[in-house]
Amino acid sequence: MKTIFTVLILISSWTIFSQTQDVVGNYKLTLETKEKDLFEYELILQQDGTFSFHYHATIKQGIPPESNKYGKGNWTLKNNVISLSSDKQKDIDEKHTLDFTNSKARFIVKSPRDKTDRIVKPHIKFLESEISWIKGIDVFKI
Repeated sequence: MKTIFTVLILISSWTIFSQTQDVVGNYKLTLETKEKDLFEYELILQQDGTFSFHYHATIKQGIPPESNKYGKGNWTLKNNVISLSSDKQKDIDEKHTLDFTNSKARFIVKSPRDKTDRIVKPHIKFLESEISWIKGIDVFKI
């Protein structure tokens, strides 16, 4: 009985580890408008459960014309939903002003059951956040 229990624990831990391995990495989205305004989003998910986020905007008619916003914190994965959080004491400072507490995103990949030829590039879609402009953004794995 102990052997079966140990084997089950090992198999489930390998499954969880392999799912986390797929999510870890760099994600980016670059958007350019007809007016040559530029919006860049970059999310880095580290193996140790931490993340960093950088938003860069160059808006020709903006005041200021260029802006950068940063955020960092911790992330967890459960059922392809990534929960992001920032500790106000250690993650929020003069540079890292974005608070990702209560933010959720979905990790999207092609299902192994999908036998079609369509290509689904691995990406993360922000579903919920107190940062209003980030909801609905898709960042793609690079």
